[in-house]
Amino acid sequence: MTNITFGAQFSTLSTLQDFFDREIKKMKIKNCYFPLFVSPGVLQREKDHIEGFAPEVAWVTKSGESELEVPIAIRPTSETVMYPYYSKWIRGHRDLPLKLNQWCNVVRWEFSHPTPFIRSREFLWQEGHTAFATKEDADAEVLEILELYRRIYEEYLAIPVVKGKKSELEKFAGGLYTTSVEAFIPNTGRGIQGATSHCLGQNFAKMFEINFENEKGEKAMVWQNSWAYSTRTIGVMVMVHGDDKGLVLPPKVASVQVIVISVPYKDADTEKILEACKTIVDTFSEAGLRVEADLRDNYSPGWKYSHWEMKGVPLRIEIGPKDLAKNQVRVVRRDNSEKVDIPVDTNLVPRIKDMLADIQQSLFDDAKRKRDACVKIVKTWDEFVEALNQKKMILAPWCDEEEVEKDVKARTKGEIGAAKTLCSPFDQPELSPGTLCFASGKPAKKWTYWGRSY
Repeated sequence: MTNITFGAQFSTLSTLQDFFDREIKKMKIKNCYFPLFVSPGVLQREKDHIEGFAPEVAWVTKSGESELEVPIAIRPTSETVMYPYYSKWIRGHRDLPLKLNQWCNVVRWEFSHPTPFIRSREFLWQEGHTAFATKEDADAEVLEILELYRRIYEEYLAIPVVKGKKSELEKFAGGLYTTSVEAFIPNTGRGIQGATSHCLGQNFAKMFEINFENEKGEKAMVWQNSWAYSTRTIGVMVMVHGDDKGLVLPPKVASVQVIVISVPYKDADTEKILEACKTIVDTFSEAGLRVEADLRDNYSPGWKYSHWEMKGVPLRIEIGPKDLAKNQVRVVRRDNSEKVDIPVDTNLVPRIKDMLADIQQSLFDDAKRKRDACVKIVKTWDEFVEALNQKKMILAPWCDEEEVEKDVKARTKGEIGAAKTLCSPFDQPELSPGTLCFASGKPAKKWTYWGRSY
């Protein structure tokens, strides 16, 4: 399954890209582009890394009707494409840090449970790849980037997320550690990884011989990070905010924030109504709002209401003969269907902007309330199983042992998927002395979120 991204979806991605690109440029990260194709030799240089992606790698085996002597891989991610060049470009400490980001597509041949914008064979993303002289600098960037991902979800998409660290079993293949922002879909009872920021440590530096001469004249290996978010953001937004009428778009990322609809009745002065609609569009556009008018006369007003509700436009403005007579417009919110009549005067634009800001905040508050209602704190295996069957996002004390996590997966495996760790939140509740792991009975080391996930 692949996604066709255009119109409102692409506009949402562009809004997020504008924000993220602006912020990473403040961090002196430069944009670049590397090739789509990867030779097998380069791909195999990092064994642990490619083993993690092996089932998903797509291969080109023919050129026209001719078989290629050596098949070529299509990038599932770009570490093995980029790092041979890092080893050429980095020679001394003055060449560091090297901080690059590329906006591109990648291919991962997903065969199980393809879901639009969540799991598909091709998707758009950004992937950052950076190299530093010290682990401290790498660690600092990991968290700085993760905070940008939190802002994408919470400030733009109005989706609450948890920042935390992935388990050893769930971390990026070949990396030192992985951090993530984790969202939760109450309607399905599944967690979803929103974006990841990895510290790769020196594993790739060793494999690709990315060495440098430090300030003491000694040979050293760089410390590396990689980080990415993708079109999955759209899928999470749709699932968190959508309802039975269709999409519900947060105003900050909506390609159309306001739709103006003419409501002509029989014997009404249609020309005046249409002129009033056009005037509103011009006024709003000049004020920086993203606004369009639906003046089609071959559809009824009711049909147009449903059409734009399905598209998720945050505000609908209706103008009919009674509104003209009273010099007002009727404004309808998409998120809660509230209606209000507002005079057409100098306060109209500020009131519309205030309403859009209120919708943005209300969507976040509502999503957080629903997410928080799904969080269940458990301390025993029986409580865990009960919460899992109730489709909860489970917070449990854990001994942080890989074999225990594997055992939990095996014991909960079923038709709708096994439970796994989502992340260990950075904001840790107090772990009282003597607290035991819910699954093994061993001393617990941390609190960790568990659940089924996409």
